[in-house]
Amino acid sequence: MAVPKRRTSRANTRHRRSQWKASTPDLVPLVIGGNRLLVPRRLVRAYQRGLITP
Repeated sequence: MAVPKRRTSRANTRHRRSQWKASTPDLVPLVIGGNRLLVPRRLVRAYQRGLITP
């Protein structure tokens, strides 16, 4: 495993971490019970099976 030769400053560490951003999920239109919903793609089957209620 790589071992750093010297300590990274707090400012550099925080600057590097701040570049990681969460991306918005892909929303898919879905009709359940006559209602049109926009749900994340990974939850479509759960909505269709009734595991998640709108």
